[in-house]
Amino acid sequence: MARVSTNRAAGIAGPADGIWRAPELEGALFKPRDISLPGHGTGDPGGPPAATAQLSIAQIVREPQSFKLSRKHGLRDRLIAARHRLYAHIAALDWAPDLAENIGSARWFRGFGTMLGLGAAAVAFWPDFAPLEAAPAMRIDAGARDEFRSQMILPLALGSDSGRHMGWTKSVVPLQSAPERPQIELAATLVQGDSFGRMLQRAGVGGAEAARVTQMVANAVPLQDIRAGTKVDIVLGRRADADQPRPLDSLSFRARFDLDLALQRRDGQLVLERRPIRVDGTPLRVRGTVGPSLYRSARAAGVPARAVQQYLRALTDQLDSDSGMRPTDTFDIILAYKRAETGEAEAGDLLYAGLERNGKPTAQLLRWGSDGRFFEASGVGETRTGLVRPVNGSVSSNYGMRRHPILGYTRMHAGMDFKASYGTPVHAVADGVVQFAGRHGGHGNFVRLGHGGGLGTGYAHLSRIAVAPGGRVRRGQVIGYVGSTGLSTGPHLHYEMYRNGRTVNPASVNFTVRAQLEGAELQAFRARLAALKQVGPGAALASLAPKVAEPSEPAREIDRLAQPKP
Repeated sequence: MARVSTNRAAGIAGPADGIWRAPELEGALFKPRDISLPGHGTGDPGGPPAATAQLSIAQIVREPQSFKLSRKHGLRDRLIAARHRLYAHIAALDWAPDLAENIGSARWFRGFGTMLGLGAAAVAFWPDFAPLEAAPAMRIDAGARDEFRSQMILPLALGSDSGRHMGWTKSVVPLQSAPERPQIELAATLVQGDSFGRMLQRAGVGGAEAARVTQMVANAVPLQDIRAGTKVDIVLGRRADADQPRPLDSLSFRARFDLDLALQRRDGQLVLERRPIRVDGTPLRVRGTVGPSLYRSARAAGVPARAVQQYLRALTDQLDSDSGMRPTDTFDIILAYKRAETGEAEAGDLLYAGLERNGKPTAQLLRWGSDGRFFEASGVGETRTGLVRPVNGSVSSNYGMRRHPILGYTRMHAGMDFKASYGTPVHAVADGVVQFAGRHGGHGNFVRLGHGGGLGTGYAHLSRIAVAPGGRVRRGQVIGYVGSTGLSTGPHLHYEMYRNGRTVNPASVNFTVRAQLEGAELQAFRARLAALKQVGPGAALASLAPKVAEPSEPAREIDRLAQPKP
């Protein structure tokens, strides 16, 4: 780009037509181009400044390259002439036109093709896309490679032979026998479904010794009380022969929350030592406002998720849709809680579920009995009304006349059929007495219960019976398992209901189930409820008092006599 401006001081006179030309550029490097300067040709000496001349690569005038040979004497001169003509032809070609001009023209496409061709040639001649490796600073021979390998951290798949002392060389001579470690310390885990003896054998304890240790542990604590996931610390001693298993030197584990067991070998015999752990069983009581979400409020107060779920299930049958649960109500939760002096804590089942409104109790439920049923403060248990399903399944056939699938004619279907898979547990719908349990014609394996007041229930086609005649059952107790005995085309439960000995439609009977405590059991229930409500909120979280050390007995008789009496 060149800039041409008027300069009267230099004696340059402008043309009469107002068009300025640069005579020094004509015929030189650029093509002649007229440059119009506004303000000139009008006689205005103080006109605007000169315009700018735009010069691009397309305006370059190439100088003719000519050569002259005086005479062509031989083959060498003719080759030189041909070479000069080829160079001149190649130089005349427009290999790299400006791609910013004349876009879409043949000249532009020729330049674009040149660019693509050069790029493709560069990619084609590139050896690889992997990073180039620089030449090593030193020559790596076998010795140097072995030294580097010895100082690496190799993965387990390659044997983990790291460390210079483990690098193999020709100087290494294998030993005929290597000394064994005097002891091996390891930890074993009792997994679900495994036995204590098999766990010891997997750890390296011999079969006979593992059976003896298992018997010693079983005498101290029932093996079924040892939870899955228990860690057992084992120390194995030196073996007398390479073909024999290592003897057990010591073993220790947490058998229960309140008990540690340890076995030590003393004078060649294993001795079991019981180490009781002091445990505080004060129940944990948590109170708080229900707020927008009872679950979130209780969890934020520190109640375990399992206890919150039990609390909600216990209140479901006690609160109707009208009274419900309001955000301003106060929840009162008491659950079993144990703390060990070693610092561990363990939360148990929900013991008490309470709800207060305006300072007055709306619900007070206490877990009572071996089956874990919740009772109200008055001693009344949960109440259910309507059809109680004896098995978890949908109804496949209702009460009434129907065509029998096996006999082929229409007759009375005196019960309800529930779809269930083979072996599904069948539960008693209410408390009662087993009036019949055994084989009963087309019913197959059959159980009949009497519930008092002339009401009874029957359960047919069972694969197995779990009760005996004359026994008492509780609501929800398993009395048998679904099968296909008798006149049956497949596994299902045929359920009947009787009123004064006659079958009735089970769906038409509002079966009300209510449990009531009486006499001494009611008094014990109320005493337990009063004791739990005396527990202060958060009392179980207080630190345990330090254990008072017992005075040691004098070892000598003279010291025992000299000791002052308390």
